[in-house]
Amino acid sequence: MAGIHITDIEAAINWWRERRPSPDGISLGPELRALAEVYALMVYYHEQECDEHTMPPVAKQAWLDWYDSMPDTPCIAICSTSQGDEVCKGCGRDFGEVQFWPEMSPAEKRATWRRITLQGSAWRFNRYAERAREDKQTSEPGA
Repeated sequence: MAGIHITDIEAAINWWRERRPSPDGISLGPELRALAEVYALMVYYHEQECDEHTMPPVAKQAWLDWYDSMPDTPCIAICSTSQGDEVCKGCGRDFGEVQFWPEMSPAEKRATWRRITLQGSAWRFNRYAERAREDKQTSEPGA
């Protein structure tokens, strides 16, 4: 079971702040208040992740609303796992993550997004020109 990383809670808070700014600079809407409460507890207890299944319902729904605004899949339609690679060169997911993506929970998907973003080695994070140079170097005789 994946947890929701504190950076995702921060991103959801900022997303909601843009959509429903405080009318008086002090009060918060219900979504922001619920997410801020989760965030504060995570900071207080030095937690990096919270359990998606035990989040207060208002906070979870606010997080899911933010989640729905994000791209669902890291796929760039260049899937090397279909060619036998254990890790896709295009998106950075392993074979199991590609295969079971539709069945993964939002928190599991975000955990995968976080990992591949931090690794930054998949082609989706590089310009195609860089990828073309790398491919040319590895395919040249004597390389």
